[in-house]
Amino acid sequence: MTNINHHSTHAAEIDDRNDNLKIYVNGDIVAKENAMISVYDSGFMLGDGIWEGIRLYDGKWAFIEEHLDRLFGAAKAIDMDLQLDRSGFVDALNKTAAANNMTSNVHARLMVTRGIKDKPFQDPRLSTSGPTIVIIMEHSKPASALMDQGIKLHTVPIVRGLPISQDPKLNSHSKLNCILAGIHAQKAGADEALMLDPHGFVNTTNGCNFFIVKKGEVWTSTGDYCMNGITRKKVIELCRENQIPVFERNYSLVDTYDADEAFLTGTFGAQTPVREIDGRLIGTGEAGPITKKIRQLYFDLLKRETA
Repeated sequence: MTNINHHSTHAAEIDDRNDNLKIYVNGDIVAKENAMISVYDSGFMLGDGIWEGIRLYDGKWAFIEEHLDRLFGAAKAIDMDLQLDRSGFVDALNKTAAANNMTSNVHARLMVTRGIKDKPFQDPRLSTSGPTIVIIMEHSKPASALMDQGIKLHTVPIVRGLPISQDPKLNSHSKLNCILAGIHAQKAGADEALMLDPHGFVNTTNGCNFFIVKKGEVWTSTGDYCMNGITRKKVIELCRENQIPVFERNYSLVDTYDADEAFLTGTFGAQTPVREIDGRLIGTGEAGPITKKIRQLYFDLLKRETA
């Protein structure tokens, strides 16, 4: 039986069906306990790979074209031949969903690495087998506590860095800086980390994009140093379409502590309210009216997208 004993933006309701999943591995569908890759795989050895998190609603993949755009863009950036075209990846997702009898409230993690290496060294030319493609798909409904309790954040000294070191827009397997940020926050008694950009402005969390609300205005970072979030993009578009003032701008922790509301965005949790940052209660500590309005607009959009 699956147990969830932590509170985070990825906490899901317990679903016993996830104990008997089938996983896609390089074209085959196998039982979870038999889903394996080589210890020589470049993803395992070096974090050399890219991934997408995609939600299935009512039998349809939400914003699938945008997810595939991001996947193929990342593959080009790291010079990796995916060997499947867009329809091939959709077929793989559908094949995995059918094998698990999944239709809604499903989260898929699609992962592609550079494949098996001839020797255990960094040079990408040693990956000669072609890519490794894995899809993990779970029955995954966000825990109700995410909306009821909100998330506690702690600001950490670890930043999302400059694009010349590792571009934060790249959805890569190399996530150690975000993991270290999360550990730092947890050691401080928070749920997740609030990360600054290289100039000290508020940026993102270790796992999601970050927004605040001040006097009816929605603020988020410039986007220069954060994940190129699809849900982030949809929220900005929805605000503009519905006459909610929204700004992509630099702002500080001083601005953040005094916010009326704060929320996180991501494919899994959609919009998750933030209760507390660095021991400061944000607003009333509950999801505020703007957060609730945006969340409703987002789910209305999902219904249209998957109709």
